[in-house]
Amino acid sequence: MDFDAGEIAYVPTTGVRRIHETPLVMATDESLKGYGCLVDEPAQFPIEIVRWPAQGWRPVDANSGDQGGVTEGIFEFWWKGETLYARNNAVGDSYLFGWSTWPEEATSQGSGAPRERALIWRANYHPDGGQLFYPLNGQSFVVPLALPGDDVTPDKFTTFRSDGRGLYIHPGVWHGAFVPIDDHGEFLDRQGRVHARVSVDFAKEFGCYISSPLTAPR
Repeated sequence: MDFDAGEIAYVPTTGVRRIHETPLVMATDESLKGYGCLVDEPAQFPIEIVRWPAQGWRPVDANSGDQGGVTEGIFEFWWKGETLYARNNAVGDSYLFGWSTWPEEATSQGSGAPRERALIWRANYHPDGGQLFYPLNGQSFVVPLALPGDDVTPDKFTTFRSDGRGLYIHPGVWHGAFVPIDDHGEFLDRQGRVHARVSVDFAKEFGCYISSPLTAPR
């Protein structure tokens, strides 16, 4: 897939040489408690929308502040050699999310060896609503998640793997890239239309990338 580097929403922070390995677990409704849940029927799955917060002591009027609704589209993730790109067609943004080796050494052709991990430089959460990713072709994928809280650190992330089932995350849950195991993954993305983002830059704030394993957990 062609990609214009000038369209990237966030310029990656690089230059660090430390990795924080995240634990890898299979995504189940039990393991995802607090983060979200698995989804098999995405079309009618309810997306949580968070009411706009009051600015002072006067409350937001009832039946207002949560009327932005839900938007949806195809969220594409693809590996170009050893670099992971993505485009969220629901909101029109493009990203460079990570690499399978040090970014300074990543090539567009790759080494030919199976990718063992994704080194991810940033994550974010959406305070205004939840988000659903549903793999359109039954692809396997992994995603690093952390529970809500602005004092997030790399050690609070766990990587979850799903083999073909959709995954919904609650508002406020930190998430990195939804990383396809194969070269390309297409997901139905349903999310709050406002799409506010609060981000953490691992390389800048903690001097590391978080590493999401791409091999199946034992």
